[in-house]
Parts: sequence; structure tokens; C-alpha cells
Amino acid sequence: MSSLPRRAKIQVQTAVSKDEFSYFSELSSPSEEDDKEDSVWEPQKKVPRARKQPAAPKESKPKRMPRGKKNTTLLSGGSEGVAVKEELDRSIAIADVDLEENKLNTAQTLKTAKTKRKNSAQRMKKLKVDEETSKMSNLADGTEIPSTSTMGEGVCKKEENEEDFTFDQSPLKRMKTETCPQGQPVKFPASANTIKEEEEMNWDIVQVLSERTNIELWVCANIIRLFNDDNTIPFIVRYRKELINNLDADSLREVRQTLEELRAVAKKVHSTIQKIKKEGKMSECLLKALLNCRSFEELEHVSAPYKTGSKGTKAQRAKQLGLEAAACTLLENPGKLNLLSYIRPDVKGLSALQDIETGVQHILADMIAKDKDTLDFIRKLCQNRYICIQSSLAKVSSKKVNEKDVDKFQLYQNFSCNIRNIQHHQILAINRGENLKILTVKVNISDGIKNEFCRWCIQNRWRPHGFARPELMKILHNSLDDSFKRLIYPLLCREFRAKLTSDAEKESVMMFGRNLRQLLLTSPVPGRTLMGVDPGYKHGCKLAIISPTSQILHTDVVYLHCGQGFREAEKIKRLLLNFNCSTVVIGNGTACRETEAYFADLIMKNYFAPLDVVYCIVSEAGASIYSVSPEANKEMPGLDPNLRSAVSIARRVQDPLAELVKIEPKHIGVGMYQHDVSQTLLKATLDSVVEECVSFVGVDINICSEVLLRHIAGLNANRAKNIIEWREKNGPFINREQLKKVKGLGPKSFQQCAGFIRINQDYIRTFCSQQTETSSQIQGVAVISSAGVEVTNEKQGKKKSKTTVDAILKPNPLDQTCIHPESYDIAMRFLSFIGGTLCEIGKPEMQQKINSSLEKEGIEKAAERLKTTVHTLQVIVDGLSQPESFDFRTDFDKPDFKRSIVCLEDLQVGTILTGKVENATLFGIFVDIGVGRSGLIPIRNVTEAKLSKTKKRRSLGLGPGERVEVRVLNIDIPRSRITLDLIRVL
Repeated sequence: MSSLPRRAKIQVQTAVSKDEFSYFSELSSPSEEDDKEDSVWEPQKKVPRARKQPAAPKESKPKRMPRGKKNTTLLSGGSEGVAVKEELDRSIAIADVDLEENKLNTAQTLKTAKTKRKNSAQRMKKLKVDEETSKMSNLADGTEIPSTSTMGEGVCKKEENEEDFTFDQSPLKRMKTETCPQGQPVKFPASANTIKEEEEMNWDIVQVLSERTNIELWVCANIIRLFNDDNTIPFIVRYRKELINNLDADSLREVRQTLEELRAVAKKVHSTIQKIKKEGKMSECLLKALLNCRSFEELEHVSAPYKTGSKGTKAQRAKQLGLEAAACTLLENPGKLNLLSYIRPDVKGLSALQDIETGVQHILADMIAKDKDTLDFIRKLCQNRYICIQSSLAKVSSKKVNEKDVDKFQLYQNFSCNIRNIQHHQILAINRGENLKILTVKVNISDGIKNEFCRWCIQNRWRPHGFARPELMKILHNSLDDSFKRLIYPLLCREFRAKLTSDAEKESVMMFGRNLRQLLLTSPVPGRTLMGVDPGYKHGCKLAIISPTSQILHTDVVYLHCGQGFREAEKIKRLLLNFNCSTVVIGNGTACRETEAYFADLIMKNYFAPLDVVYCIVSEAGASIYSVSPEANKEMPGLDPNLRSAVSIARRVQDPLAELVKIEPKHIGVGMYQHDVSQTLLKATLDSVVEECVSFVGVDINICSEVLLRHIAGLNANRAKNIIEWREKNGPFINREQLKKVKGLGPKSFQQCAGFIRINQDYIRTFCSQQTETSSQIQGVAVISSAGVEVTNEKQGKKKSKTTVDAILKPNPLDQTCIHPESYDIAMRFLSFIGGTLCEIGKPEMQQKINSSLEKEGIEKAAERLKTTVHTLQVIVDGLSQPESFDFRTDFDKPDFKRSIVCLEDLQVGTILTGKVENATLFGIFVDIGVGRSGLIPIRNVTEAKLSKTKKRRSLGLGPGERVEVRVLNIDIPRSRITLDLIRVL
């Protein structure tokens, strides 16, 4: 891999400085108190030096980017062996612009000015050179620089040129196959980390990321590079598998989250350094300690004494009295130390020998607690010893807190567990109890650890250089005790609690993400007319009948639980018969149990004959919130919000994905402790899961809704709106290439979304034939070709180039597959290689040709012959062999349709039942067994042997929607609790 060209490097740095840390902005913002309060003992007259003032306008850096264009070729070609690491090191460099950078920029400015004078009369030639240079830098860099980035105007104007959109092979893949076919880049040379800036972090982001995520170095380097280049997770997972070593979307999300945390720490360190420098308190030792920080806890520990406030630390006050020299002498030359010489009777804190000894002790304790080697030793020591977390009932809780809340935490009122063995849900429960002032929590570190730590310090790290008198050794011993008890032990407690909480939150969010994915990918029930029922008592049950195409046919309200049940049964029967509807969908909210019993009773009596009516229960979480949202008002104007929720309930069975994307993910209610975790992290993860599901299922661009479209990888609300407007103005999209004409859809957005957008060929053939019927064939072509020209208001030359593109617009059968346009050339060569045609896509003949061809030489040799990667060829094979209306959700479970009902009192221990998973948590699986109360399968009863071997499983756990066979282990009727054992997954 070659190193980044100058231009690309500047882009990477700028991107980091501007918006890389927006995700953790809340964490990294300095406290307002620190800015307002002033130090009592520190002089105010120290102001930032004049030469540091220009650090603020750092964001003007992108303006220098075009200057690097002239030197791009020279810079990119010179260092062949420098790997990804150099780019990554630069990307977290958080210093101000130092002297070296200024010299380099000055030299570049001179060169650029010289070149500009030469080419001032040759504007067109200059544009051509820029374009070629850009292409060469792309190849060397291995990335595609989007036209929307901060580059010269000339390049931006070339955005819609055909050459910018040629995707015969992705630059990343070409780079990888040439340099290292196995996907592992060249090993990082030692010279890659040569830049030593004043405030650069003392750790390598690739190395730390690899350690924290347990993923290989080369994969982490590639992932950072892909994310820096604005690639989305669905795009990376499907079309860049070889660069990430086949990682799944969940693992990628975890890596991205860890990467953002590290960058947030780097940014916080940078701001802390700037703040301390302005106060004139920076020292070489402190700078090194700050640059070693890898977490917010470490940074807090190191920077706490330098926060401006009404008081300083004990060590700072002692240093103000001039006792720092005495502390250093005690360690370096104890024989020469005379503490009596420091006595000043008229100065508070120096008036007696005892005061001086205490002051020296505080300074030594502070030095010990800030020392990196000392902290590394105690952390390593704690890793190998027993450390437990304990929780107990708070003394004041009984006065202020409700007794019911106290009873919920009965398990944790006298709880103790090793921090290495504690479960994630236990941590979240303890934290919640502590926040509610019901529990008190502490981390217990044994005295044995403290004694061993003090012994090591005296004998090794903090041993005085020379003979120390007993009274001086006593001061040193007291310093160690004080340092451990007052500074190090609280730091370790904070670190342990923060690590446990962080891991528990991440696991909780990941569990929510897995459940949400399972729910979104529930198999749709197409082709049925459905009746949605939103149950209720006083205000009645809301009914909505929807057609097989999700159109609202009828809405009504019936009062089933007010003594009018028999009269309302006639109305329901009439509606079902009129609309030939035999499937009822009941929401699981208030009065669900009674409504279910009502319909089950009528079905058992065969009341709806000749219709064979079945019903199912579906979660109505979020339906009420959606029914009063602007989206619902726009989609169903004039309809009562209560009736809208009944429509939403029915559509959740017909097409769960299309309906559930309209609801904010956290309201769907398939998580655990979702209100206790970081809401920013939760939202980012759930939005990413929705994007992944929608993208992998794919959308038909000509019929899908705007809400669904905005969740496609690479698109957002504005781009989705522009696509819909283009479609309404110009008619349906004929092929994927037309997406390039949509306003706001640049090369990068097109690259990310194109593979997930489908164009139904039957629909397009019908549209084209209609055009032909109304006019002659030539006019038909003119209509199609005008589709793009009308939209643009560009210059004449540009319009001409667009017309030539439009003139050859015709349907492309590959647009209905998951094959990315960048691989169309390879797909065509593969088709000619196996003797297939585009007309055979998705047909049995195509499958036979592919199988016979790959059986002869294998997919690896076929990929080698086509000069592509195995993963790319596999996507092409899947795309060519899948039927036209393929939907991989059909492999997932459908709703559980029923005709009868069972009561909780009817259950007996040992009864075997079938049910549907409602929710999965870290402590067990909740299963709806049709008795109005979900049963719990404890997590210890879910073993690998009981899970389905045939079904492709993303993880060991079960997810919402899966059908299971269970045995009743225990029934607690007063508490309405049912304990189940998993027999098998159906």
C-alpha cells in the first residue's frame, strides 16, 4: 500500500478536527464551572503567549487543499512501502500547526504560485491536469474521493462526467488484489510513526483499537480507512468483505463505537492541554502524562488537580509553600535533607515540623498517584486478584422510596460478586438501584493487594537513592498509605465501575439491536386482506381493514366489552364477509386478553362461516406515538389518530419492515434497561440496525415510500425527498444510472446506495410499452431521454453530455439484483464465461450454468480468471441466481396464527407448549405462550444443543419472532410468573 497523497492527508486531518467527535460531544465538553471559577493561589497575570494565538482558526486548513494538487503525483508515487498506519497516526494528531508544518506549507505555496503563473493563460489545460492528477491519487490512495469534498471548483464541476461514475472495479479492491491478495496489507514499517508533534498522542490508534476489540491490526487499519472515507456499514459488509476479514455488521458497529471513543478521548486531551497551557501550568512531565491517557477516567485523574476552583489539592497547596524541593530531595538524596530548615513560624503550613512533614507527604502521595509505572503495576496486580463489587440496602431508602421499588431490588440488598464474573444485567440493576437511592455500592479491594503494592513501591519504584533516616522512611511509608487510600483506590473504583457499566451498556444496546433486527426481518404476509384491531374498553376497539397492497378499505369502532358484544359480532361478521377478510390482527395493549378471548370464542363456534378466520397477536409498541406523528398525518390525512393505530397494527403483519421503520426504534420495546443506557449510543446503534435491515432487504425505487427510502445506506431525508420529487416529475427510474441526475446525489452517495436499490423489470417493461403505444418508437426514446435534461439548469456544454448519456438509457436486468454497478463489467464477463444471458437472470437455467461452471474449476479460480475477489464473485453469483422477487426475509418466522386460547389457571407443571419469542434479554428469553402472560426461559436453559442446526444463526441467543417448543417448570399465580424450559426451536 502506498502512503496517502498530500491532498488526501490534509482532507483526513481536517475531517477529524471538524466532525469526528460530534458523536461524543457531550462527553468531551469542559464543565462550565471550570471555566468560571478562578484559582486562589495561582497568579492571574499569566496569559497565553502571542505565538499560540493563531491556534484557533485551525478550521481554515481546507482552503490550502487545492495547492497540493500540483504535487500529488510526486508525493503519492514516492513512498511505496509506507502503510495505512501513517495515515491513521496523522488522523489523530491533535496538535496546533507546528513550525515544520508551516515550513512545508510555505514551500508548497511558493511552488503553487509558480505553477499558477505558468498556467494562467491555460485554464482548460489546467482542468485536464487536475482531473488526471485526481485519478492517479485515487489509485495510489486506494480510496474514492467524493466530489462533494473540499476541493477545487473545477473538480466539483466535473462531478457528473461519465468518467467519474465508471465502476468497472472498485479502487479499494484493485489496490488490495494487487498488493496483497489475502487482504492483509504490508506490515507497518517503523518509519511510519516518524512525525513527533508537540501534542500528538503517545499511543497508536490502530494498536489500541485492535487490543480493545480483539480484531487483527490489518483489519482495524482497513476499517478506520473505510470509515474515514464515509463508507456505510451495509456497503462495507456486502461489498468490501475482503478488507474487513468477513466481519459482520454488529462487530463493525462495535469497532466504530470504540474508534469514536478513542477519538473523543484524544480531542478531550487536546482541549485539556490547551486549557492548562493558557494558565501557564504545563510541564513536560504533565504533558507526557496527558498524552498517555487512553480513557476519560485516566484523563480525569491526571487533569483533576489543574481544574480551576476555589481550592487546590493538598499537594498543590504544599507546592505553593515551596516544599516540592524537599520531596524531591527525600527521594534523590535523602542524606542532605534537613526539614527543620523549612520552618517559618509566621507562615501557615510551615510553622511546625509536623506541618512540613505533612506537606512533603502530600506531594509524594500526589507524585506516586500520577506515575504511569505505578498505576500500571497496581492495575496488573488487580487483574490477578479477587476484587468484588458489593451492594446493600441504603440506610435512608426506607424513608423516601416506595416499598414496591425496594422489593424490586430484593436480590441486590446483600449482594457480592467477583467483578470478573458479574453479569451485565446485574450491573445495570445495581446502577439503577443506586440512582434511585435504594442501594449503596462499593468495590472491595483486599488489604493483601495494598500491602503488596506498598512493598513493591518501597523496594523498587520509590526507593530513595541513598540511606534515609527512619523519620524520612516513615514519611515515605505514610505517603504510600495516603496515596493508595486517598487517590489510587478511588481511581481504581471509578475505573472498575466505569468499565463494568460501559461493557454492560454496550451489551444491552447490542442486545436491543439484535432483537430489533429479528423483529424488522419478520417474514411478511403478502397477498392477504387483514383486519387490524386496536383493543380498548371504554373507548371501544378500533378496527381497520386493509387491502393486500396496504390500502385502507374501511375503518370502524366496535364496543366489545360494554355488554354489546353480541350485537357488535354481527357488524364484524358483515365486514369480514364484505371484504373477504379471514385474518384478524390484534394489538397486545389494553384489553388485548379480553378481545382475544372474544374472537377465539366466535371462531370456535364457527360464527364467521364460510370464512375460516384465524387471528394473531402483534406488538403495538410505538403505534400510539406514530398515530399522532407528522408522518402519519401526511400518510393518512383526515383519519382519527385512534384509527391510524389500528391501520399500523394490521400493516405490521403485512410488511413489518416498511411499517416499523416509521417508528423511532427505542419505542418498539424489545430491549433491556434501555432508559438507563447512553441515549446517544442507543439511537446511533438502532438507526444503524434499521439502515442495515432496509438496505439488505432492498427497496424498489419506483414504488417505495419516502420513509423507507431515507433508511437506505448513503441516503438521508433530503436525498430521499429529492428522489421522490424526481420520480413524480420525470416518471419511473429506468435504470440505476438515472439516480446520478437526482439533486444532491454525488458519486459517494451513489456508490453507497446503488447496490441496495432495485428496479423491477416487469414494471419498467410495462411503462416502456405504454410509452410506445402513445407515440412512435423514436418519440418514446425522446421521452425517456428528456427525463434528465428537463431537471438540469446547467451550462449548454454540460447539457449536451447529459443528452448523450440519456440517449442510450434502457433497462438493465442487473438493476433488479444485489450486484453493485461497480461490478457490472465483471458480471458481464462472468455471464459470457458461463454462456448465460441477461434474460436468464433468476431462472433455473442460470442456476444450472453457474453450478456446472463452478464445479469444474471452483470459485477461487474463477475469481482469479476474472481478476476479482472471491467475495465480489460470490455477490455476483447470488445476484444472478436469485429469483426476480427474491426476499431473504422468507427464511425468518411468520406470525403465529391461532384459533383458540388457554388461561394461566389451565397450565400445569410439565405441560409442553409452543410459543413465540417476544423479547430477549441478557438473563433470559420471554416467550408468549398464549395465556396472556409471557413466560421466562432462564438464560442457563438456552444451550447450543437446543438451537436449530439448519437455520443460519447470527448468535447463540434467540430473537423476537422465533417459534419455540417449551416445557412449564414453575407457575407462580400470585406474582403471575411462569418459568419455562426450552425443548427446541421450531
